[in-house]
Amino acid sequence: MNTELFGVFGGTEAFTRFRSMDEFDDVVVGPSITVGIRDFGLGTPGWSASYEGDTGCCVIWGEVYVPGRETNAARWFLDAYERNGTEALAELNGSYLVVLDTGDEAFAATDMVRSRECFYTDEPGVRVFGTDSATVAETISAPSFRRDGILEFLHLGVTLGEKTSIEQLSRLPIDSQLRASSVTELERFVYNSSEFDYAGTLADRLERAIDRRSVLPGRKGLLLSAGYDSRTLLSQLPAIEHCYTVGNSTAQEVVGAKRLAAQYGADHTAFGPDERYLYADESKVRYSQGVKESLHIHHAGYTDEIDVDTIYHGLLCDTFFRGHFTAHVDLEVFGKRVPFERLDPDPDPIDVLLSRFGYTRSASQDLAERTAFDVDPESFVRQAVRDEFEAVLDRSDSIQNAINCCGIANQPSMPFHTHLADNFFASFLATDTELLDWHLRAPPSKRSTDTFLEACKQIDPEMLRHRPPDRPHNVTLFNEMERFVRRKTPFFDSFESPWPDRKQLFTRYNFDQRLLPELEHVHDLPARHKLRLNDFLGWVESWDGHADQHLEWIGRNSTFAR
Repeated sequence: MNTELFGVFGGTEAFTRFRSMDEFDDVVVGPSITVGIRDFGLGTPGWSASYEGDTGCCVIWGEVYVPGRETNAARWFLDAYERNGTEALAELNGSYLVVLDTGDEAFAATDMVRSRECFYTDEPGVRVFGTDSATVAETISAPSFRRDGILEFLHLGVTLGEKTSIEQLSRLPIDSQLRASSVTELERFVYNSSEFDYAGTLADRLERAIDRRSVLPGRKGLLLSAGYDSRTLLSQLPAIEHCYTVGNSTAQEVVGAKRLAAQYGADHTAFGPDERYLYADESKVRYSQGVKESLHIHHAGYTDEIDVDTIYHGLLCDTFFRGHFTAHVDLEVFGKRVPFERLDPDPDPIDVLLSRFGYTRSASQDLAERTAFDVDPESFVRQAVRDEFEAVLDRSDSIQNAINCCGIANQPSMPFHTHLADNFFASFLATDTELLDWHLRAPPSKRSTDTFLEACKQIDPEMLRHRPPDRPHNVTLFNEMERFVRRKTPFFDSFESPWPDRKQLFTRYNFDQRLLPELEHVHDLPARHKLRLNDFLGWVESWDGHADQHLEWIGRNSTFAR
């Protein structure tokens, strides 16, 4: 990767057992921790920072903002921690990993929602940690695969909780800190629903959060959809020069995005969905970290054509502001289950979460029959998700919020941001601490599209001039009725998917032979599941180099081929 944080709980001798100091832009040595950081933006306001002082040292990797006028977030945090202890963590704002060592205290901590992963292992005899799972895995002398981690990844598209696919490799859970011999939960991300002006407060906080992120340097761009979330940034950041959308120039999503860009005076480029959209080579697979599918990195193949320094996006705005994981009552409309605006008073948490994750019962059953795991996928995934749901109950004040918390703690789409932040100054609006506080205090019924759109109107009355192409009405039921009528009526154009057709592209560019040539017995699986297999194999190959020696369960050996 282009950027990385790597550290050990130990001195320089322990550090250089695994890495050369020359690999990093800065190596900070504290009483208990040695940590290296490599980042093109090191020292830039709003971005990665390092500091060594009389009271200790600190390194922050990623996007970070602190109170006041201090431009070095690491220096600010070292001073703030000396004054306020762990409470100072709540004042760090952004998408980051922080490492602090004062002699009395030494730890690494994620942001509130683990938008930046921290992987660690004790197998080498010293606790090693870092942001790149592959380089941490390389320190393990005799790695062994973890069955449950692999199964979760293949069936759900995400490995849950603290697990990875390697027994000796773990990762920090949501809202936590890593110490020399323990992992400690923090209490920043805890639901506490209350009454306040939901739309007005959200509007004010969105404006402040966007303004905070305006300090990121250079030419500015936006990954723009025709939906609601990314246009909020476009309306409030006049410095955005160029917008980018993946899709054919005539696609409804692209036409809608181009219209929005023109409204706010930005140039627009559509990236045609050729082989670059779906092709998952080593340079893309690495961002999956072995725990989440690279499918979500829609823009990866077009990186060289994104000609900006800072990139913005609306990832997870639907999750935090519009209730993506919230369970609603659904109605049967023309033979299809359609979510209604009313909250489900008695949701089944496991059913809801499975529907939001990338789980398809029939595809998983087919996958199970083509691998050597003697596990019923339905019972396995239900128990796996149940365990993670129960693990976050103490952070929640209702079943609905527990569903949201579990979904956020195991968000499958994070490689989208991981890739961007490795190539650009990448802003992550949804992780702003003021906005996360809004999410934690607003009840599930108010974390809705209606509330979000009312906030948008308060920010800019013209923001909703152009509706998303697949949502011409304010009411979900009406949108679904029109969708059905368009699909069934001759001469009417159907609503198009916002994303290119994976199955069509997989066939057109012969990805079966290009990605999985030795695994003909899986070629009949859906494209998404074949991409997961390729992700996992590619990730293992990136650090082990001998993946084929360990993967009998996938049928490389003819014993398992069908």
